[in-house]
Amino acid sequence: MKKIVKLLLGAIFLSGVSPVLADHHWEGVAYQRVPLGANVYAMIAEGGNIAVAIGEDGTFLVDDQFAPLTRKLLWEIEQLGGGTPRFLINTHWHFDHTGGNENLGAAGTLIVAHDNVRQMLSVDNRLSAFNRDIKALTSDGLPVITFSRDTSFHMNGETIRVFHVANAHTDGDAVVHFQNANVIHAGDVWFNGFYPFIDVEHGGSLAGMLEASNQIIALSDEQTKIIPGHGPVGNLEELVHYRDMLSQVLTEMRALKSQGKSRQEIISQQPIKSLNEEWGDGFLTAEKWLEIIYNGLEAP
Repeated sequence: MKKIVKLLLGAIFLSGVSPVLADHHWEGVAYQRVPLGANVYAMIAEGGNIAVAIGEDGTFLVDDQFAPLTRKLLWEIEQLGGGTPRFLINTHWHFDHTGGNENLGAAGTLIVAHDNVRQMLSVDNRLSAFNRDIKALTSDGLPVITFSRDTSFHMNGETIRVFHVANAHTDGDAVVHFQNANVIHAGDVWFNGFYPFIDVEHGGSLAGMLEASNQIIALSDEQTKIIPGHGPVGNLEELVHYRDMLSQVLTEMRALKSQGKSRQEIISQQPIKSLNEEWGDGFLTAEKWLEIIYNGLEAP
């Protein structure tokens, strides 16, 4: 399963054109439903992982993948006993997490996100790391409620806390904590099983990813189910292992940069060679990952 997710993610990000326009395979995409208890589910297909909570007060959705999958996503939610989502949280602005925004917004779903997410979705953007241009969304797809630090929802007998983690994957990341269900959606703060893409161009940093991971770890126990932005649903032990990898890389990269070594010198030195067998078989090679995160490093 991990390998399939990695291959799909690589195809999405590394393609020079929009995946929505480039192929017509969407009808064959199947959702994997992962029940997490208390009517909370992870929904895994293409793009960022989704969380959905079902109940009498309405359906609560976290992220929405791609526009061509909206109809199928709503059908899956209906099979779980839910309806058109009442609320949608965008964990950040990237297109593989917000592609269904316009469809859902037009259907009456209230979209909620960090202030910076609305700003990013409102204008044309570019992901230089992947040579990709991303068009602004129409008003239907923009968050209508935004927050700077955190917000909470109280529905279906559940308290859902949504809080900002600063300068992690981007400058607008949100983590979603279903407190009663003991489920956390980490967004792209966590890529479970492989090196994470960090959008340094739009405010992300390796140090921020490490700090955000620590914040999620502090909220978790051995029973917590944690939904990563990409990869299979995991647990505290797996997230701690990922955090330790980030910490090791940050320490080594800071030391090398403080010595005045250039990006290319660091890449040539292969400082994370010992980690590549476990973490380097995703859509980012070790060399590409070091290239991306270098500019987001600060000397100790």
